Amino acid sequence: MENNNHSQGALRDDSLKGKTIVITGGGTGLGRAMGTYFLKLGANLVITSRKLDVLQETAKELEAETGGNVLAVACDVRNYEEVENILKESIARFGKVNGLVNNAAGNFISPTERLSANAFSSIIDIVLKGTVNCTLAFGKHWIAEKQAASVLNIVTTYAFTGSGYVVPSAAAKGGVISLTKSLAVEWGKYGIRHNAIAPGPFPTKGAWERLLPGDLAEKFDFKKRVPLNRVGDHQELANLAAFLISDFSGYINGEIITIDGGEWLQGAGQFNDLKEIPDEMWDSLEEQIRKTKK
Repeated sequence: MENNNHSQGALRDDSLKGKTIVITGGGTGLGRAMGTYFLKLGANLVITSRKLDVLQETAKELEAETGGNVLAVACDVRNYEEVENILKESIARFGKVNGLVNNAAGNFISPTERLSANAFSSIIDIVLKGTVNCTLAFGKHWIAEKQAASVLNIVTTYAFTGSGYVVPSAAAKGGVISLTKSLAVEWGKYGIRHNAIAPGPFPTKGAWERLLPGDLAEKFDFKKRVPLNRVGDHQELANLAAFLISDFSGYINGEIITIDGGEWLQGAGQFNDLKEIPDEMWDSLEEQIRKTKK
């Protein structure tokens, strides 16, 4: 039975009213999808990435689309001073920051032995160190101000299973999962919640074209890997992110929530690929099993 509500917003319109949320890697893809929905729910938005021209263009488009307020700040999350500057500019513009979404990422699809040490380092620096830099800068500020807040980290399902060919990303995102759980406990007393989302396949033009150029994307059809037989709609991820960053999820702390249509579980079960067996073959298998029992 097909349900076509995937692209509808789930929360009530004022769910994030008066809150200011910072999204790293907020200019494109999933970051942009989350930001758009946060604005529709009444939030002020700060988006950052390394490309200021892309960010400013996105900020203009988002303001026009939603009527909300967007601040674009160039920032390389690997550089702690630049991260501190995001915080400073956000407070100067909006007074305070209530939520942080660590979404900036990088990835290579490659046999690991083909990667240089620098390639490995660059992914770990963006994904793990970048998330640490943002979390630390904002966290220290919130603790000093005695302000409750919500941190949301975007990870991936292969962060808990591991995966070949994306090893730097898997290692870095695995670190982010540990960071999420550790700080959920340590900073809970300050009213600072930490959660993460592990998305499965949500096609974004940029990332998928870089990772799977040409007809590779056709051959490596993600839909076949998902029990629900489809990929995710960006709004579905935005709905979950908005809920987790909002006060409605005030008792959820330290959770990694998977949104992947069951994809990683399908890959995990040893016999799950038996779904390829057609009905007729099951009939004859059943027959054989009955005979054996007799």
